[in-house]
Amino acid sequence: MRQTCLPLALCLALAACSSQPDGQLPGNVQDDQPFSAIAPDEVIRLVGTEPFWGGEIAGDVLRWSTPENIDGQAISVERFAGRGGLSFSGTLDGGAIDIVVTPAPCSDGMSDRTYPFAVTVQKRAEQLNGCGWSDRQPYTGGSE
Repeated sequence: MRQTCLPLALCLALAACSSQPDGQLPGNVQDDQPFSAIAPDEVIRLVGTEPFWGGEIAGDVLRWSTPENIDGQAISVERFAGRGGLSFSGTLDGGAIDIVVTPAPCSDGMSDRTYPFAVTVQKRAEQLNGCGWSDRQPYTGGSE
């Protein structure tokens, strides 16, 4: 099993920055419970701009897409439920990719949509920021 130190560190850093009383994380997540707001069978969709990228995580498969590869590339990922969100780790094009999904209102900066999740992607040395949603927790505003 591949180590997931970066996503864990990001989750812990987010927890440390929380302004919630008594060490609670956003959304009243208890300190000793893993994040459970996104079920393991829930499909998570990801979007980012500048540069444009997208993804869809279904189970243990990430389909990563870019303007150069609109159909996307499917890779296996490992899911980790931290205290304040989820992380997914895998290997894309021979290098590590780590994705952290946390509950927070998010804007893609290009539409009137508000997404329920903020997404941080570490792809080798490149960090990308974006938003996420699922069928059970959709974005609001804007149209498809």
